[in-house]
Amino acid sequence: MNWEQLLSLKRFGDNHKRLRKEQDETRLGFEVDYDRIIFSAEFRSLQDKTQVIPLSQTDFVHTRLTHSLEVSVVGRTLGRLAGKQLIEKYPHLQNIHGYQPNDFGAIVAAAALAHDIGNPPFGHSGEKAIGEFFKTGAGKQYKSELTDKEYQDLCDFEGNANGFKILTESRLGREGGIRLSYSTLGAFTKYPKESLPKKPTTHIADKKYGFFQSDKKAFEDVANELGLISRGSDGNMSYARHPLTFLVEAADDICYTIIDFEDGINLGLIQEEFALEYLIKLVRDSIQTKKYHQLSTTQDRISYLRALAINTLINEAVSVFIENEEAILNGTFQTGLLDKSKYEAQIKDIINISVNNVYQSKEVVEKEILGYQVINILLETYVSAINNEYNGTASNYNKLILNTLSGSIDTNEDLIYKRLLSVCNYVASLSDSRAILIYKKIKGIAF
Repeated sequence: MNWEQLLSLKRFGDNHKRLRKEQDETRLGFEVDYDRIIFSAEFRSLQDKTQVIPLSQTDFVHTRLTHSLEVSVVGRTLGRLAGKQLIEKYPHLQNIHGYQPNDFGAIVAAAALAHDIGNPPFGHSGEKAIGEFFKTGAGKQYKSELTDKEYQDLCDFEGNANGFKILTESRLGREGGIRLSYSTLGAFTKYPKESLPKKPTTHIADKKYGFFQSDKKAFEDVANELGLISRGSDGNMSYARHPLTFLVEAADDICYTIIDFEDGINLGLIQEEFALEYLIKLVRDSIQTKKYHQLSTTQDRISYLRALAINTLINEAVSVFIENEEAILNGTFQTGLLDKSKYEAQIKDIINISVNNVYQSKEVVEKEILGYQVINILLETYVSAINNEYNGTASNYNKLILNTLSGSIDTNEDLIYKRLLSVCNYVASLSDSRAILIYKKIKGIAF
């Protein structure tokens, strides 16, 4: 892969190239990507979607929206720092093509901003709940009507693939979806493969999948424009990652490692003294002991250590990225950047504490159970209504349900796969509170 092609400013849906030297410096194309994402309805809905603690009423607990904003800030810094060194290594990118270090930061920031845009309500348990509906629930009856890959899309419903659909899917009056640059779409796609074969290798790009069967051609277009290396075989579509995807992933890893840990401390799920000890291990080379001991509140101490920890991991991630840039361009770098970090042990310790004390806490588990019930009922209700309408057997109840969708789902779609996927896309678009509200209406629960 080469950087000239990877830094494509062409927008999804364009029929022509866009040159960096022709860009308006006051409103660069990669920065327009960021603006389009942040003003989209799908991004706004993240303000009421779970990050770790579902339906929390506490001010300082993160939602998907605040998490995404923080990841984009970290991503921008990662991109700029890496971009500065890449421009120095490949001066023709600047001298001939006009690229600047901040271009790299803008791409990573935009892709990082959108990284959770396809996630359903109730966090990762929402993805699992959709999958369970088709693996073991009422949706299992449709298996015989689907190809293996179509069925796998539903059984392993993936927020990353749903995000790619949101960013690229055309609809009336909005050709090319949100119309982002190919570079941002490439950097966004952490797992540039289809749902089968499942985890064919231990390469990090094979961990999950990044696009539905309905969007294969769209991603193939992105891959060809960017010159991504094909890794597929036997007719299966798979590509090497866009190099900047590693920085997007690192930004997410840094934020959830440190900030989910911080949320656990603030909620009292992790003891302050115990937690601070682990953070100090991570920042022992940069902490100013005198300043630290002047801080009198838990929140101030945590904020100080959090800032140092994020800065430490940013510099570490950029260092690993630059050291392995050749392997990344060749598609042979097989792990996340922080997996090669000298702080790997400290990071794993912090994550393990978060898993045991936060992700598996009683509050989180009980609300995930609620999420499973809500999503199952929504899917069962909508799938039944949509398919009965298509088959001409809709009951009056089915018709009432369809009236609430206001055209959000095409009931005339001939392919059962696309009808089922459209229901999943709709349910995934709901915020936590909206999903619960609809559930209560369907169940006749007073509210």
